[in-house]
Amino acid sequence: MSDKNPLRIALFGKRNRGKSSLMNLLTGQQTSIVSDIPGTTADPVRKSCELFGLGRCVLIDTAGFDDTGELGGLRADKTFAAVTGLDAAVLVLAGDVFAADERDFADLLQKEDIPFLILHNKSDERPLSEALRSMLEKRYPDSRILDFSVASVGAGVQGQGGNLPDAVAEIIGSLRASMTRRCAAEKTRPALQGMVGGGDYVILVCPIDAEAPEGRLILPQVMLARQCLDLHAVPVLCRVEELPQVTASLPSPPALVVTDSQAFGQVEKMLPEDQPLTGFSICLARQKGNFETYLQGTSRLDHLADGQKILMLESCTHQVNCHDIGRVKLPAAIRKKSGKDLEFHFVSGTDPLPGDLSVFSLAIQCGGCMATPRQLADRVRTLQKAGVPVANYGMALAWANGMFSRATRMFSPHGGMLS
Repeated sequence: MSDKNPLRIALFGKRNRGKSSLMNLLTGQQTSIVSDIPGTTADPVRKSCELFGLGRCVLIDTAGFDDTGELGGLRADKTFAAVTGLDAAVLVLAGDVFAADERDFADLLQKEDIPFLILHNKSDERPLSEALRSMLEKRYPDSRILDFSVASVGAGVQGQGGNLPDAVAEIIGSLRASMTRRCAAEKTRPALQGMVGGGDYVILVCPIDAEAPEGRLILPQVMLARQCLDLHAVPVLCRVEELPQVTASLPSPPALVVTDSQAFGQVEKMLPEDQPLTGFSICLARQKGNFETYLQGTSRLDHLADGQKILMLESCTHQVNCHDIGRVKLPAAIRKKSGKDLEFHFVSGTDPLPGDLSVFSLAIQCGGCMATPRQLADRVRTLQKAGVPVANYGMALAWANGMFSRATRMFSPHGGMLS
């Protein structure tokens, strides 16, 4: 949550349990189509919104996980895929029933350590019995149990001009309580914390090329500039070709130079050997977690063999061009440095990982500026379970430029060379 990424919260349940009505109640809009016909929701419906008490969220309305038939099975598959990388979930029940498939899905959420609220809907038709509530509380002690009627609350809001946040405050409060334990465990630290301080100069080298967005900076550049300000350091932004002039103009040497990873080769030649230098993607790895995992994974680049497959993981979705780092420049750099004939495969955004991970010798994850720590942790954990080492874009580019040790050594607790 400290990364300011929106929370991803999904609504799950069997068909015709009121998930879409709940989605509309939470967003205050007709976001999802509501119908008495089971299976109305097909692909997951996503809506960005601000929920008081939680902040920025992406709510996801999913198809019933009990959908049947060939098409229904595909819908259900997408529902199960939506579990990956969630920050929280709402499991919607009804009719004072907790069937075997609902139990299995709740067990899946519990196994994946996803905080979830159990919302028994349609209480105006049949309330939740004490016997079922007691069983749910014993089986899922970390989850809140709510007996609720979306229809009744929605009618009250519309008929009385009620305040929507007040009507759903109990749901939001229960979600927040369920998330407290895990959010505390996943609290991140600023990437530059402990590395720079008040009055230190930090040069942020920002190439302006075909990949640079028109009229703005990319998110990692903005994030680190803000961190410098928060730490009372002085951020100085420049293009690659301006770096020598900027460095010479400062009253004292910069405490740190951070560059876009694709410019490592150029920037290193412009700086003295003792000048601390790293990349934006490497800084993000420190902030988002998995740093030691990426360090170990990057060492596998020294042991590649012809014909091996490498999985490239992008956490955002963008149009690919000939200047693309993950799809063009980094694979080319790895082939050149290793001298091996390698096969690269790509996953974009929140798309699922390939079914058979055993065919990959290495995975390389981008900095993850558009992903939450939870999404990255889930992806890395899945790869580790499959025995696939995971590296990081920035570290891999530093390796390809022969400066992996230099780009990571300042993150050692003693400032020495990292192995």
